[in-house]
Amino acid sequence: MASKLLRAVVLGPPGSGKGTVCERIARSFGLQHLSSGQFLRESLGGGGGIVRGGAGDSCPSVLGPWESCRALLCSQNVPSPLSSRFLPCPGFPRTLGQAKALDGICELDLVISLNIPFETLKDRLSARWVHPASGRVYNMDFNPPHTQGVDDVTGEPLVQREEDRPEAVAARLRKYKDAAKPVIELYKSRGILHSFSGTETNKIWPYVYSLLSSRIPPVLSDEEH
Repeated sequence: MASKLLRAVVLGPPGSGKGTVCERIARSFGLQHLSSGQFLRESLGGGGGIVRGGAGDSCPSVLGPWESCRALLCSQNVPSPLSSRFLPCPGFPRTLGQAKALDGICELDLVISLNIPFETLKDRLSARWVHPASGRVYNMDFNPPHTQGVDDVTGEPLVQREEDRPEAVAARLRKYKDAAKPVIELYKSRGILHSFSGTETNKIWPYVYSLLSSRIPPVLSDEEH
């Protein structure tokens, strides 16, 4: 791993592919991906039905967004998180208050914002099912389980979270838009915001990869990610 520091966050509405982008960045650039959902599941011994965080969303409900991400960033289970290259919880900070609180922990080098059309997000979220214990996420349109309704690894039933039901999706997206606007404006005013628009992660990814390649050396080529 290179010694140069890079501290970044990936922002985007629910269903925008933040978790996927973070995983690809971590693999391609040797960054440490700080996933609050995984951290809390491990800390709670698997979590079961207690931690209900999807892999693509920033923080499960057990502590609340800021408390769980702060616990992760300060945890002794994460080796020197603020002295190495890292990518914090995808989708965090979600509010202006969280962004200012994060300022007290570290100074970000860049912020990646994913802009996905409303209709695309609505379709993605409505087709999303999860395995509660692990946080594995499936999409019935483009990433379905091998057997309908059950997790590929454990064979346990998948569930659709209440917030992913069609009637709840529109309200979630409006809430995100209202909360995220001042956060995006804050990082834009600092000159560290980089926005990427599209309907598919695979098409957005090359531009994200190009941006990061101009800052730090990749450990994998774009084709190898």
